[in-house]
Amino acid sequence: MKDTPGWASPGSAPSDGQEPDNSGAAEPPEQPADQGGANQPEPPSKWSKEQPPPGQWSAPSPQGPGQAPPPPPPGPGWGGQQPPGAGGYGGQGGGWGGPGRGHGGPGGPGGWGGNWGGPPPAAKPGVIPLRPLGVGEILDGAVSTMRTYWRTVLGISLTVAVVTQIAVILLQGLVLDDSASTDVLNDPSATAGELSRALGDTLLSSGVVVLIGLLGTIVATALLTSVTSRAVLGKSVTTAEAWRDARPRLPKLFALTFLLPLIAIAIITVGTLPGLLIAVAGSSSAGAALAVLGGLGAGVVALWLMIRFSLASPALMLEKQGVLKSMSRSAKLVRGSWWRVFGIQLLATIIANIVASIIVIPFAVIASALSGDGVAGFLGSGGSPGWTFLIVSGIGSVIGSMITFPISAGVTVLLYIDQRIRREALDLDLARAAGVQDYGSSTPGTTPGS
Repeated sequence: MKDTPGWASPGSAPSDGQEPDNSGAAEPPEQPADQGGANQPEPPSKWSKEQPPPGQWSAPSPQGPGQAPPPPPPGPGWGGQQPPGAGGYGGQGGGWGGPGRGHGGPGGPGGWGGNWGGPPPAAKPGVIPLRPLGVGEILDGAVSTMRTYWRTVLGISLTVAVVTQIAVILLQGLVLDDSASTDVLNDPSATAGELSRALGDTLLSSGVVVLIGLLGTIVATALLTSVTSRAVLGKSVTTAEAWRDARPRLPKLFALTFLLPLIAIAIITVGTLPGLLIAVAGSSSAGAALAVLGGLGAGVVALWLMIRFSLASPALMLEKQGVLKSMSRSAKLVRGSWWRVFGIQLLATIIANIVASIIVIPFAVIASALSGDGVAGFLGSGGSPGWTFLIVSGIGSVIGSMITFPISAGVTVLLYIDQRIRREALDLDLARAAGVQDYGSSTPGTTPGS
């Protein structure tokens, strides 16, 4: 018989497959008469004649004294129930799908539902994981971009903020002298014509300042969009590279940025126009009420449209789309997620303005104290501000813009990427671009409550 490891099933033939050779063996002793005599054949083995059905025996193992007998065999199929501790497929022990220590059990170290806590984490080559993002991850991604690539981000923000603030200071100090308009508006005896002209001059100067700030915001957004999109892949970009990528898209970005406010103004004008016409016709109270109601309704419609088109800027920059096509892409990405996009944009705006106010207000107070205007200069009611006030407050505005530009642009870009991951599986393309190996072979986890 061969010396094979393990064990042989009861009643099996010798391992070499041959019958034992009895030639030359000693004859058995004479049997008693009551046992059948010498000619009665010897039993083939000492095993009991009552054997269990084949195929249901398990490997015998040594058992100590007092140890419980082995558990009964599982039922047919994969889903048979087993007692605790038993192995097998589909049972409650260490097999596939059981809660024991096997591969599929939720309590086993090697199972998906065990101590691992679920699917493996998503790849994170850059500032965000490549999966649908939560609100906190979007905000953290914007801050991480500013912190990781601070030289490029703060360099862009500082350059744009300094240029825009210099232009604003020069215009306010040399051209936009609204001291006369302020005196007329504060004069109770001024006529309606004087008030109208003063109000028009004030709105014009304010509009010019807002326009310069808007132009700076457009340039900063264009450059920071390129930086943030590279940061998602874990790749750095210099200011020169960001400018080279953004420069061909700037004319279309200008057109888009000016078109959206014009659309909002047109909608509000249409909403308030009927009330204004009725007021001019003679019914002033009814016209004013109708104008207010129409303005409120039109404002809601304008806000709804602005949120739907809020992702048009990154679509225009990153997808190389035209103005109208980028607006269409934004509307498609926001569809069904309007409240989420609105909430995240509103939260980012509030955070950016709070941070900017913490920096700007102290500088404005210091500027008022240095210029000798006191509280009147800080509140802007003391006539035309002096150069000291303009310069010191401008420094505060530059520092505030260095923080608000990256947060606003970063949140918009990451929100755009998040919506594309949710709707178009952009994470697969991002993983390939980042060089992540074997991405997509397993389903990444999602963020609860995102």
